Amino acid sequence: MFGACTSLASVTIPNSVTSIWDGAFADCYSLTNVTIGASVTSVGNWAFADCYNLTNVKIGASVTSIGTNAFFYCPSLAAVFFRGNAPSADSTVFSGDSNATVYYLPGTTGWGTPGSTFGGCPTALWWLPYPMILNFELNFGVQTNRFGFTISWATNIPVVVEACSMTNPTWAPLQTNTLTGGTCYFSDPQWTNYPVRCYCLRSP
Repeated sequence: MFGACTSLASVTIPNSVTSIWDGAFADCYSLTNVTIGASVTSVGNWAFADCYNLTNVKIGASVTSIGTNAFFYCPSLAAVFFRGNAPSADSTVFSGDSNATVYYLPGTTGWGTPGSTFGGCPTALWWLPYPMILNFELNFGVQTNRFGFTISWATNIPVVVEACSMTNPTWAPLQTNTLTGGTCYFSDPQWTNYPVRCYCLRSP
């Protein structure tokens, strides 16, 4: 527990942590930014309450629940960035945070439309400076007769999917996708022809 550590300025929750306890970082008055790692699934009640100088939070894709008043009265909070689908949370999560906006990636679910609210804060799309694969989606990986994934980036920007294999480690373009609404789905029906196949994304 780090509650009332008044000199703590920044927190990065490592991937070895799976949950943040109730009140874990409450009253950390000097805390300005928080990054929650990819393995965390839950954020407890009052976890970051009364962190007066907290300005931004990045939340990993595995978080599925955020407790009551988790970010209560963080009046400097301006931006909360979610990498995954909307977690379960009530309207108290950001109580007292009148300047905060919740940002989410194109292709993630549960957020409603831009301008809706989450935890009492307005929501908006989060445009990354690079394309990314949403590797937590239900449609990620092996499906019937194909291997596929959702690409998230910016609306109407083309993205090239490239692949290479262990026997031929040279990257070769497979498909150019234009992202409608900031997202598109890529499918590779030929993946079974290779014992191992790797994929990467690039802008043309």
